[in-house]
Amino acid sequence: MLSVALTGNVASGKTAVSDRWRTLGVPVVDADQLAREAVEARSDGLQRVVEAFGPDVLTADGQLDRARVRDLVFEDPTARTRLEEIIHPIVWTLRERWLNDRRAEGASVVVSEIPLLFETGREGDFDVVVLVDAPVELRLERMVRDRGLDPEEARRIIESQMSTEKKRERADFVMDNVGSLPDLELMADRVLAQLRARSGDRMLRIDLHLHTEGSRDCLSDAEQVLERALTLGYGRVAITDHDKVHVALRMAEAYPDRIIPGEEVKTAEGIDVIGLYVREEIPKGTPAEETIARIRDQGGIPYLPHPYAAGKGGGGRFSERLAPLCDVVEVFNARLHARRMNDAAYDLAVRHVKLRGAGSDAHTLREVGNAFVDLPAHPNQPDALRAALAQGRTGGREASRLVHLASTWAKVRKRLP
Repeated sequence: MLSVALTGNVASGKTAVSDRWRTLGVPVVDADQLAREAVEARSDGLQRVVEAFGPDVLTADGQLDRARVRDLVFEDPTARTRLEEIIHPIVWTLRERWLNDRRAEGASVVVSEIPLLFETGREGDFDVVVLVDAPVELRLERMVRDRGLDPEEARRIIESQMSTEKKRERADFVMDNVGSLPDLELMADRVLAQLRARSGDRMLRIDLHLHTEGSRDCLSDAEQVLERALTLGYGRVAITDHDKVHVALRMAEAYPDRIIPGEEVKTAEGIDVIGLYVREEIPKGTPAEETIARIRDQGGIPYLPHPYAAGKGGGGRFSERLAPLCDVVEVFNARLHARRMNDAAYDLAVRHVKLRGAGSDAHTLREVGNAFVDLPAHPNQPDALRAALAQGRTGGREASRLVHLASTWAKVRKRLP
């Protein structure tokens, strides 16, 4: 089990990172929460604080008056040291119990969010230390804007903490939180992927959207598509032929761990909706909402491909309507040549809190490998894919514009004798 410490000075963004990792299935314990548990009403910890500072630190209902204690220790280093000598040992005991429980559950990566990690000299208790950092002026702005603090008070809090320059030198990973929340979450996803690799978690690379000879505009032999994908290091691909599912089902039967059977349905609105893990063909021209319902009726996963592409994606006209109904939004499609369309899809997925997918949309063998999702290895089942996608990382490269000529030739060739 890889034990990770997540730390950072006030308003750095470490809580946003811990929240992101929780949503990706990583067990996270918050030292501040443990500190609150350490001095709960009628606890030994609270009794020791009262003995050290007097009954004035209690509220009328017997709780710790945190504002009073904060005022007592903020300007008095001796008082702060006395308080820490009481609370910190209890916190670390509670944390050890939590770690033992996670170890018994078989967790591969666990995270302890500890603001005062370096100040307490406990970084050696962890396998890896991750620091979230941001410039002082940016943190000051966040404290005033988001917490309603007076600028002078905010600066006083910042200056009371150890400088981040010293912390950066002692951390294994540093995330510079100077952009948007999606930017920080993307950094968090990338760091988590490296942590999982260190822990020994086995990863799987998949392509969630590609075509074979089953599509009207593709001549690629399905066996050769799979062979090329495996050669490039992919462990699984989704065959999503246009309005047909027979090739995908045949390949899934022959290679049950390698193939996700799917269909890319041209809906009545003239846009595409993909069903992953479908068992029966959904007719071309089915309305989009009905297509999604039919996918779910089959136990499949509704997947919204290239929502901002002109024509096949409706130029975004249906994105806000359909994204809430789908499980996955395709945030990278290798056949889109305007980056803004993939960027808009990413924003759509974030806005609606949807899983993120990527597809090469390959119609030729050379396009296989142009897009990927890296995620933990999992059984080839819908629920398992959903859970793994929550921890996935998408990426890829833009296909050549010439690939569209190959698709046009495939349409012509299939009309010839």
